Amino acid sequence: MELTLIIPAYNEESEIGETIDAAKKMAGDRLREIIVVDNASSDRTGEVAREHGAMVVREEQKGLPFARAAGLVAAKTPWVAYIDADSHLSHHWFRMAENTLKRHPNIVALSGPRRYFGASRWRLWILNAFWLPAPLVYRITGYMILGANFIARKDALEKMGGFDTSIRFYGEDTDIARRLSKIGKVMFRTRFYVYSSARRFETEGMFSTNFRYALNYLWPVIFGRPYTVRYKDVRKV
Repeated sequence: MELTLIIPAYNEESEIGETIDAAKKMAGDRLREIIVVDNASSDRTGEVAREHGAMVVREEQKGLPFARAAGLVAAKTPWVAYIDADSHLSHHWFRMAENTLKRHPNIVALSGPRRYFGASRWRLWILNAFWLPAPLVYRITGYMILGANFIARKDALEKMGGFDTSIRFYGEDTDIARRLSKIGKVMFRTRFYVYSSARRFETEGMFSTNFRYALNYLWPVIFGRPYTVRYKDVRKV
Protein backbone atom coordinates (compact mmCIF):
# COMPACT_ATOMS: atom_id res chain seq x y z
CA MET A 1 0.00 0.00 0.00
CA GLU A 2 1.58 3.27 -1.16
CA LEU A 3 0.42 5.73 1.50
CA THR A 4 1.06 9.32 2.58
CA LEU A 5 -0.06 10.44 6.03
CA ILE A 6 -1.29 14.06 6.05
CA ILE A 7 -1.70 15.99 9.30
CA PRO A 8 -3.34 19.45 9.16
CA ALA A 9 -2.06 21.54 12.07
CA TYR A 10 -2.79 25.01 13.41
CA ASN A 11 -0.74 26.14 16.43
CA GLU A 12 -0.02 22.57 17.48
CA GLU A 13 3.62 22.83 18.62
CA SER A 14 2.76 21.09 21.89
CA GLU A 15 1.10 18.08 20.18
CA ILE A 16 2.57 17.60 16.71
CA GLY A 17 5.89 16.03 17.69
CA GLU A 18 4.25 13.28 19.72
CA THR A 19 1.72 12.65 16.95
CA ILE A 20 4.46 12.25 14.33
CA ASP A 21 6.55 10.00 16.58
CA ALA A 22 3.56 7.78 17.34
CA ALA A 23 2.75 7.44 13.62
CA LYS A 24 6.34 6.54 12.75
CA LYS A 25 6.47 3.96 15.53
CA MET A 26 3.29 2.23 14.31
CA ALA A 27 4.15 2.52 10.61
CA GLY A 28 7.57 0.93 10.42
CA ASP A 29 8.36 1.10 6.70
CA ARG A 30 4.72 1.25 5.57
CA LEU A 31 4.55 5.02 5.05
CA ARG A 32 6.04 6.78 2.03
CA GLU A 33 5.98 10.11 3.86
CA ILE A 34 4.36 12.16 6.58
CA ILE A 35 3.18 15.62 5.52
CA VAL A 36 2.29 18.20 8.13
CA VAL A 37 0.29 21.09 6.70
CA ASP A 38 1.20 24.11 8.80
CA ASN A 39 -2.09 25.95 8.47
CA ALA A 40 -1.16 29.61 9.14
CA SER A 41 0.29 28.79 12.56
CA SER A 42 1.81 31.58 14.63
CA ASP A 43 3.84 29.22 16.83
CA ARG A 44 6.61 26.66 16.12
CA THR A 45 4.34 23.98 14.63
CA GLY A 46 6.29 23.78 11.36
CA GLU A 47 9.70 23.78 13.04
CA VAL A 48 8.73 21.06 15.51
CA ALA A 49 7.26 18.93 12.70
CA ARG A 50 10.52 19.17 10.73
CA GLU A 51 12.54 18.30 13.82
CA HIS A 52 10.51 15.09 14.10
CA GLY A 53 11.10 14.12 10.47
CA ALA A 54 7.96 15.25 8.68
CA MET A 55 7.72 17.11 5.41
CA VAL A 56 6.10 20.49 6.08
CA VAL A 57 3.81 22.35 3.69
CA ARG A 58 2.78 25.88 4.66
CA GLU A 59 -0.82 26.89 3.87
CA GLU A 60 -1.56 30.52 4.68
CA GLN A 61 -5.32 30.31 4.07
CA LYS A 62 -6.63 29.18 7.44
CA GLY A 63 -9.24 26.46 7.45
CA LEU A 64 -9.29 22.67 7.56
CA PRO A 65 -10.39 22.14 3.91
CA PHE A 66 -7.58 24.43 2.71
CA ALA A 67 -5.08 22.42 4.74
CA ARG A 68 -6.46 19.11 3.43
CA ALA A 69 -6.19 20.39 -0.15
CA ALA A 70 -2.58 21.53 0.31
CA GLY A 71 -1.64 18.11 1.65
CA LEU A 72 -3.38 16.36 -1.22
CA VAL A 73 -1.45 18.39 -3.80
CA ALA A 74 1.86 17.62 -2.08
CA ALA A 75 1.23 13.86 -1.72
CA LYS A 76 2.87 11.58 -4.29
CA THR A 77 1.16 8.27 -3.47
CA PRO A 78 -2.06 6.62 -4.73
CA TRP A 79 -3.50 6.57 -1.20
CA VAL A 80 -3.59 9.40 1.34
CA ALA A 81 -4.55 9.26 5.02
CA TYR A 82 -5.67 12.12 7.24
CA ILE A 83 -5.46 12.35 11.02
CA ASP A 84 -5.65 15.28 13.43
CA ALA A 85 -2.61 16.82 15.05
CA ASP A 86 -3.68 15.45 18.44
CA SER A 87 -4.41 11.90 17.25
CA HIS A 88 -2.32 8.73 17.56
CA LEU A 89 -2.65 5.66 15.37
CA SER A 90 -3.68 2.42 17.08
CA HIS A 91 -1.28 -0.52 17.03
CA HIS A 92 -3.30 -2.44 14.42
CA TRP A 93 -4.22 0.57 12.23
CA PHE A 94 -1.86 -0.26 9.35
CA ARG A 95 -2.54 -3.98 9.45
CA MET A 96 -6.29 -3.44 9.29
CA ALA A 97 -5.90 -0.88 6.50
CA GLU A 98 -3.79 -3.26 4.41
CA ASN A 99 -6.11 -6.23 4.98
CA THR A 100 -9.26 -4.22 4.25
CA LEU A 101 -7.94 -2.69 1.04
CA LYS A 102 -6.71 -6.09 -0.10
CA ARG A 103 -10.10 -7.74 0.53
CA HIS A 104 -12.07 -4.83 -0.96
CA PRO A 105 -9.98 -3.47 -3.86
CA ASN A 106 -12.85 -1.36 -5.20
CA ILE A 107 -13.36 0.86 -2.15
CA VAL A 108 -12.35 4.51 -2.39
CA ALA A 109 -12.16 5.32 1.33
CA LEU A 110 -11.84 3.65 4.72
CA SER A 111 -12.61 5.36 8.02
CA GLY A 112 -13.27 4.57 11.67
CA PRO A 113 -13.97 6.19 15.04
CA ARG A 114 -11.92 7.78 17.80
CA ARG A 115 -11.04 6.45 21.21
CA TYR A 116 -10.22 9.26 23.58
CA PHE A 117 -7.52 10.18 26.07
CA GLY A 118 -6.97 13.18 28.31
CA ALA A 119 -10.04 13.01 30.55
CA SER A 120 -11.22 11.11 33.63
CA ARG A 121 -12.03 7.43 33.24
CA TRP A 122 -15.80 7.85 33.50
CA ARG A 123 -15.81 10.71 30.99
CA LEU A 124 -13.73 8.64 28.56
CA TRP A 125 -16.20 5.76 28.92
CA ILE A 126 -19.11 8.07 28.03
CA LEU A 127 -17.23 9.67 25.11
CA ASN A 128 -16.36 6.28 23.64
CA ALA A 129 -19.96 5.10 24.12
CA PHE A 130 -21.19 7.89 21.84
CA TRP A 131 -19.74 5.89 18.94
CA LEU A 132 -21.91 2.82 19.61
CA PRO A 133 -24.70 3.84 17.15
CA ALA A 134 -22.17 4.57 14.36
CA PRO A 135 -22.34 1.13 12.62
CA LEU A 136 -26.15 1.32 12.40
CA VAL A 137 -26.11 4.91 11.13
CA TYR A 138 -23.45 3.96 8.59
CA ARG A 139 -25.58 1.09 7.28
CA ILE A 140 -28.60 3.38 6.95
CA THR A 141 -26.77 6.19 5.12
CA GLY A 142 -24.23 4.06 3.25
CA TYR A 143 -21.31 6.34 4.03
CA MET A 144 -19.46 7.78 7.01
CA ILE A 145 -16.05 9.40 7.40
CA LEU A 146 -14.38 10.81 10.47
CA GLY A 147 -12.05 13.58 9.31
CA ALA A 148 -9.56 12.73 12.05
CA ASN A 149 -9.17 9.18 10.76
CA PHE A 150 -9.59 8.20 7.13
CA ILE A 151 -7.76 6.81 4.12
CA ALA A 152 -8.85 7.66 0.58
CA ARG A 153 -7.71 7.16 -2.97
CA LYS A 154 -6.01 10.32 -4.14
CA ASP A 155 -7.54 10.09 -7.60
CA ALA A 156 -11.04 9.68 -6.08
CA LEU A 157 -10.60 12.84 -4.01
CA GLU A 158 -9.45 14.66 -7.14
CA LYS A 159 -12.32 13.25 -9.20
CA MET A 160 -14.93 14.45 -6.69
CA GLY A 161 -13.53 17.98 -7.06
CA GLY A 162 -11.36 18.13 -3.96
CA PHE A 163 -12.41 19.61 -0.64
CA ASP A 164 -15.20 22.17 -0.26
CA THR A 165 -13.39 25.22 1.10
CA SER A 166 -16.67 26.99 1.85
CA ILE A 167 -17.14 24.62 4.82
CA ARG A 168 -15.22 25.95 7.79
CA PHE A 169 -15.12 22.95 10.13
CA TYR A 170 -18.26 21.09 11.23
CA GLY A 171 -19.69 18.65 8.70
CA GLU A 172 -16.81 18.83 6.25
CA ASP A 173 -15.97 15.15 6.73
CA THR A 174 -19.57 14.13 6.05
CA ASP A 175 -19.44 16.23 2.89
CA ILE A 176 -16.31 14.30 1.86
CA ALA A 177 -18.01 10.97 2.55
CA ARG A 178 -21.19 11.93 0.69
CA ARG A 179 -19.34 13.04 -2.45
CA LEU A 180 -16.87 10.15 -2.39
CA SER A 181 -19.74 7.66 -2.13
CA LYS A 182 -20.86 8.75 -5.60
CA ILE A 183 -17.52 7.56 -6.97
CA GLY A 184 -17.09 4.30 -5.07
CA LYS A 185 -17.60 2.45 -1.81
CA VAL A 186 -16.86 4.36 1.41
CA MET A 187 -16.25 1.89 4.23
CA PHE A 188 -16.50 2.55 8.00
CA ARG A 189 -15.15 0.01 10.49
CA THR A 190 -15.29 0.44 14.27
CA ARG A 191 -12.02 -1.46 14.81
CA PHE A 192 -10.18 0.97 12.54
CA TYR A 193 -9.74 3.60 15.24
CA VAL A 194 -7.30 6.25 16.38
CA TYR A 195 -6.68 7.65 19.83
CA SER A 196 -7.57 11.35 20.06
CA SER A 197 -7.41 14.04 22.70
CA ALA A 198 -10.65 14.81 24.53
CA ARG A 199 -9.66 18.48 24.86
CA ARG A 200 -12.58 19.88 22.82
CA PHE A 201 -15.10 17.96 24.91
CA GLU A 202 -13.37 19.07 28.11
CA THR A 203 -13.48 22.69 26.96
CA GLU A 204 -16.89 22.94 25.26
CA GLY A 205 -18.87 20.29 27.12
CA MET A 206 -19.19 16.58 26.55
CA PHE A 207 -22.88 16.31 25.66
CA SER A 208 -23.27 19.60 23.79
CA THR A 209 -20.22 18.92 21.63
CA ASN A 210 -21.34 15.40 20.74
CA PHE A 211 -24.81 16.73 19.91
CA ARG A 212 -23.21 19.34 17.64
CA TYR A 213 -21.13 16.67 15.88
CA ALA A 214 -24.16 14.41 15.42
CA LEU A 215 -26.29 17.26 14.06
CA ASN A 216 -23.55 18.20 11.62
CA TYR A 217 -23.34 14.64 10.40
CA LEU A 218 -27.07 14.35 9.77
CA TRP A 219 -27.56 17.82 8.29
CA PRO A 220 -25.23 17.29 5.29
CA VAL A 221 -26.78 13.85 4.73
CA ILE A 222 -30.28 15.34 4.56
CA PHE A 223 -29.69 18.86 3.24
CA GLY A 224 -26.23 18.71 1.68
CA ARG A 225 -24.71 21.39 3.94
CA PRO A 226 -23.53 21.56 7.59
CA TYR A 227 -25.80 23.07 10.22
CA THR A 228 -23.11 24.83 12.27
CA VAL A 229 -21.05 27.52 10.55
CA ARG A 230 -18.88 28.89 13.35
CA TYR A 231 -16.28 26.96 15.33
CA LYS A 232 -13.67 27.65 17.97
CA ASP A 233 -10.04 26.53 17.95
CA VAL A 234 -9.29 24.49 21.06
CA ARG A 235 -5.66 24.16 22.12
CA LYS A 236 -3.82 22.95 25.19
CA VAL A 237 -3.19 25.83 27.58
